Amino acid sequence: MLVLSRHRDESIMIGDDVVVTIVDIRGDKVRLGINAPQDVPVHRQEVYEAIKRENRRAATMQPSETRSLAKSKTPDPAPTPETDAQ
Repeated sequence: MLVLSRHRDESIMIGDDVVVTIVDIRGDKVRLGINAPQDVPVHRQEVYEAIKRENRRAATMQPSETRSLAKSKTPDPAPTPETDAQ
């Protein structure tokens, strides 16, 4: 693991396209700003692990299990720039 020291408003580069900036430091918490291309997913680790878990579960579902999903769920509306930014 690479460990770097940065001050507020300083950044690090990951490759050519990802910039991580220290936005704020309060006590034992650091706020990060991440600027990455739209095709690069950025998630907190616990969200990433939940997505992986759900994908594994979905991949092992039997066809009979998926039929009930179509009947019980209504599709969410497509995100718009206004709702996506929230």
